[in-house]
Amino acid sequence: MAPDARIYLCGRVTVERNGRALTEAAIGGRQGRLLFTYLGTRRTQPVSRPQLIGAIWESRTPPSVETAINAIVSKLRAALRTLGVPRPHGVASDVGTYQLVVPSAWIDIEEARTAIDRAEGALRGNALSNAWAAANVAAAIARQPFLPDEERLWVQQQRAQLLRVWRRALLVLSAVSLRNGEHELGIQHAADVLAAEPFDE
Repeated sequence: MAPDARIYLCGRVTVERNGRALTEAAIGGRQGRLLFTYLGTRRTQPVSRPQLIGAIWESRTPPSVETAINAIVSKLRAALRTLGVPRPHGVASDVGTYQLVVPSAWIDIEEARTAIDRAEGALRGNALSNAWAAANVAAAIARQPFLPDEERLWVQQQRAQLLRVWRRALLVLSAVSLRNGEHELGIQHAADVLAAEPFDE
């Protein structure tokens, strides 16, 4: 079944649904983008209000932070409504927590994690074409920049997770290449991994 919506958190933050796209500007600028990506990377769990405030402002919270967070959440909800995301879906709230709820949504970061697990499983089963295809999906997503103009701790942690996915994907691609007799390509993929993390063994 095709996903009801496609959410891209790597590269340019975008939501696509019903042939329409919601870009960073419509999401609510920098703060809206931080809110959306934070919830998007944690959509399986509710996020507390203090966590969300910390994700957006860290320790530099504005004096009217309650008003500000309400306005950002409201703008994001309204933006998702323009794509036809029905209530109560979108940004759901309950007892001081928030959660991104978009039914049947495909999210790139989740797909990258799932794809690399599939790739490694296929490699163990010697299903080389499946391993190659899934590893390429994981690598293509994970190599995209994640909020490149932000240096918050949670952003850096997410980048580190994506880097690990990318490295795992290249290792699968290297192994598949070597098993297929494409030694130069296999060596190149392995070299790319070492260049990204030279102390890895």
